[in-house]
Amino acid sequence: MSFDLERILESKRAFRQQIAARPIEEKLSMLDALRERALAIRAAQPILKAGALHEQPPSYRVPGKKLG
Repeated sequence: MSFDLERILESKRAFRQQIAARPIEEKLSMLDALRERALAIRAAQPILKAGALHEQPPSYRVPGKKLG
């Protein structure tokens, strides 16, 4: 199998432009679907043993700032 790196990179650029052009509602819907998939994958993984590497999801809250 051979690949053309320039063609791959151009395809990625075009895909990113298509995503950027979509309405915000559609982008948020895509994020919801990705989150549901991630949760399903996480649930299907075996339970981690004590001492195993486990990464906590990042917190996006700003310390000391209240919402609303």
